[in-house]
Amino acid sequence: MDSDGTRDARGTHANPVPRPAGPPKVPTAPPRPTHAPDQPTPSGIAGWLNEPRPEARPGIWRMGYRPAKGADQQQRLSPMTIVGMVIPAVAGMIIWSLWLRGGIPYQWAPLRLVTPDDWWETATEINAKPGGWGIEAFIAYRGISFALLVWAMARLGSWGKVSGYYFARKPQPRRAALTALWALVALALVFPSAFPGAFWDPVPVVDPLLNLTIALSQGYELLQSPLFVYGLYTVITLLVIWPFARAGDWRAYAKERLAVRRSTGTDGPAKPAPVPPAQWPALRAAGQHQVADLLTAEVFAGRMNDVDCARLEYAWGRARSQGRMAAFADTVLRHGAAAFTHPSGARDLGGRAARHDLLTGQVRIGQWAADERTPPAYGGVGAALGSQTLGTSLLVVGPSGAGKTRHVIAPVTESLTLQALTGSCAVVVVCGAGAAVGADSSYDVVVRIGDPASVHDLDPYADVDDPDEAAGFLAEALAGDLDTVGAERAATALAQLLGPYLAAYGRFPALPVLRQLLEGDPAALTDLRERLADDQHTAMRRELEARVRHTGAPGDAGPVLADRLALLDRPAFADFFGSGGDTIRPFSLRAVAHHPLRVRIDLPERGHEEASRLIARLVLAQFAAVVREGARDHFVGLVLDDATGTVTPESVRRIQRLRSQNAGVVLALRTVSDVPEALHGPLYGAVGCRMALSGVTTWDGSRFADAWGTEWVETTDVAQHTVFADQPMTRAMHALRKLVTGKAVTTEAVTVRQVERERWSASELAHAVPPGHAVLSLTQVNGEHAPPLLVDLRG
Repeated sequence: MDSDGTRDARGTHANPVPRPAGPPKVPTAPPRPTHAPDQPTPSGIAGWLNEPRPEARPGIWRMGYRPAKGADQQQRLSPMTIVGMVIPAVAGMIIWSLWLRGGIPYQWAPLRLVTPDDWWETATEINAKPGGWGIEAFIAYRGISFALLVWAMARLGSWGKVSGYYFARKPQPRRAALTALWALVALALVFPSAFPGAFWDPVPVVDPLLNLTIALSQGYELLQSPLFVYGLYTVITLLVIWPFARAGDWRAYAKERLAVRRSTGTDGPAKPAPVPPAQWPALRAAGQHQVADLLTAEVFAGRMNDVDCARLEYAWGRARSQGRMAAFADTVLRHGAAAFTHPSGARDLGGRAARHDLLTGQVRIGQWAADERTPPAYGGVGAALGSQTLGTSLLVVGPSGAGKTRHVIAPVTESLTLQALTGSCAVVVVCGAGAAVGADSSYDVVVRIGDPASVHDLDPYADVDDPDEAAGFLAEALAGDLDTVGAERAATALAQLLGPYLAAYGRFPALPVLRQLLEGDPAALTDLRERLADDQHTAMRRELEARVRHTGAPGDAGPVLADRLALLDRPAFADFFGSGGDTIRPFSLRAVAHHPLRVRIDLPERGHEEASRLIARLVLAQFAAVVREGARDHFVGLVLDDATGTVTPESVRRIQRLRSQNAGVVLALRTVSDVPEALHGPLYGAVGCRMALSGVTTWDGSRFADAWGTEWVETTDVAQHTVFADQPMTRAMHALRKLVTGKAVTTEAVTVRQVERERWSASELAHAVPPGHAVLSLTQVNGEHAPPLLVDLRG
């Protein structure tokens, strides 16, 4: 458990970890790394740990996040809603006043229809006969009318919506207390006699119900029963309280309090104050007080940095899920802050250019701009990317000089390499030689294709033993961008050679040898056929004979694949792709699926642009295949600094599947025209995060506009119409006014309507995005998303 199985001797694992690109610097004392100005220093790591990180919407920088003032502005009630609540209330009071005065026409007609005539003196007036039940019916009828009037006014004025909005914004227990206070006011109006000092008359609720009981039963027997009377009072009280209890969510709050009381014990001691994160509360809650005390002392002594804290948090989560808490405690007690160090021995990067929060896995790339499209929750807060968003893949489009590498690719790469040091991530960066994506010391493996000084080579077969899988890699790399050769035909042609060669030699051929076989070289094919003469190789001989029969036939994929393979069979690449000597060690991309490695692959550019694209397609195909293997709890990211030529029909399908495999890719393009037009729609649909930088063309902007779709907005149109008077005096007044003001008399016609418009039009993306800005939309792995918003990459 000391190294979590990642620092044992090389060669003892099925997938050994390659050595770092340079000699690892293992200090004898706890390292004191340099920090960027925005990063926590060792002395301030306790404050960094204690900084609040509330849950927030996608793309919001969570460390120290506070909802901006007016964040609920979109949910505020409009003035029309408030006026619509007050007007029915005033109208209801007027109607009730007229009702009490008998000023409503035919207001007693319904009562006469449902009661006997012998209850009243005459057939035209409401005068109860002595000894009858008319007075009780009259009082009950008045109460029913009052209840119907209140209900109608409440519905017309949307009282329930207004009260629900008002109370829902209050946190518990304040919400429950406010609704209880209003319930008490309502009870005081219904039962004023129960409140000493009450001077008002009760609202017609209790008396009408009592008189209704008398009128229906035509007797006072029920009112002489205490059980009935107090039961009626109880029902009335519950009916009055019920809407306030619903608005205050009393039931959920009571359940929460009961659960807390059961967990702490009714008669137990008072609940202790929460332990700050700098004192490792998760460890203390699990009973690991000695480990927590040790790490707390390390934090306050300045011997830990943010990488150490995030690494130990991640290691503790793994140990708890695997039931290895005792081994975790033993390792930490022996090594302290240096426990579970990355296999390279590094505990930080040499220098940072971006601001990171490793506890949430976020990197800050800028600030959400205060734009009219920006919701209040996003306005002015930090913009961040994390593994939850990168897990849906990111497409970045911007012309040269727009800042793709400086503002997006470099911060994301730096974040992934830092997370790799915590054990929660593996990263592969594919870029041109000299790209500003980090120094060599920031990586464990640096493959410089075509550079004789390169320590590592790239295994074109990704250390697989299945010829069909290896043929799929190479077919995608060699013919993925060709329309003349289908991917299936190319994979079949390659498999018909790789399978027999593996059976004959126990390994796959080097690329020069594979090229000879694809060209149909007689000597190479004859030698391979002779090595398969045994009966145990009957199936492989049949595969080879099928390939020989297709050689030279119309539509044969072999010559085309051989021509593309010739791009890599150049003197500059003589010692690469498995054909080098002992000085270059082949690196298999399969290792990133098992270890938190940091890998950078430098592509040759000058004079080898097409070969670079071929290698990038090969890496993308291998990456999408290896991340499917086995159970893995760390995120794996692939960053393509220039994705030109890598987007093919097969790669788009593979990118779509990465979301469920805890992996993602970052694709950077200068223009969408670098992608075949037929794949524009599938590409935008495959990635969950899209970014258009300043300077994109209208053609590129139209693709983003189509992907982001439309939204309903409210527009106000004001039209001015000239007033034409009919009366002579009015015309004279209008003429005098025009003479004085110089303007004709007009009237305004205001039209408010809902229209559907694009979230961002192609013209706006091409001309309205300021320099140093971008429009970014995000989607998280769980499906939560943020609309396309303007972000200041320099903020």
